Amino acid sequence: MHLLYLDESGSAADPHQRYFVLAGVCAFERTTHWIEQKLNAIAARFEPVNSHLLELHGSPMRSGRDGWKRFPLQDRLQAIKDALHDCIAAQSQINVRLFGAVITKASLEKQEAVELAFEQLANRFDLFLLRRYRKHGDAQRGLILFDKSSTEQRVQTLAREFKYIGHTYGKTRNYAEVPVFLDSRSSRLIQLADLVAFALFRSHEYDDHQFYDIIKHRFDSEGGVKHGLYLYPAVEAANASEAVAEFAA
Repeated sequence: MHLLYLDESGSAADPHQRYFVLAGVCAFERTTHWIEQKLNAIAARFEPVNSHLLELHGSPMRSGRDGWKRFPLQDRLQAIKDALHDCIAAQSQINVRLFGAVITKASLEKQEAVELAFEQLANRFDLFLLRRYRKHGDAQRGLILFDKSSTEQRVQTLAREFKYIGHTYGKTRNYAEVPVFLDSRSSRLIQLADLVAFALFRSHEYDDHQFYDIIKHRFDSEGGVKHGLYLYPAVEAANASEAVAEFAA
């Protein structure tokens, strides 16, 4: 099974922020244990005894919130970079790839940022699974895992609608179950998704590319088309509909 861990960065409701990001990491089920071990090792640099209690979240690590202030800033920033490199950039692209949606909130008309971002990623991950089956004979299903948040009920409703009623580009067909919501304290992979979303948000909101540059080539792509990264508004919005036409029936 392919597991897509997603988290958000930026606030869809904050008028002072230009962007909202929903992004994360897709990992084949047999790779998650080894990725978790690498993240545990990074956390152990700061808390050797109780490393499992220390969460790796981009914004608190950078700003010094949630107990991170007691550690040197440079060590905190390097830990973010090491997590992105060791757990994503250095992993096989067959087993680990990224998906992300960056929404320019001022450009929205009727559709909310969270709904637009989730629709795009739900569709693109579904098409990735279909592409794996059609082109590579990989019949694995997929499952989306979210950090627990106030959007849980809306996302669950959207997931059911996408499966049975459809979304802008059709219906989702390759999921094993509706999205699952986890407490980030119990999942290192959710924490890694947070770091991916943080890297994308910092790159767009603040032109701070130090984290994004590590992972920018790891978004799902094939045949020169970057399927895994959606920017709104941008030409990438056409990719999803084109992919539907290519892989339909």
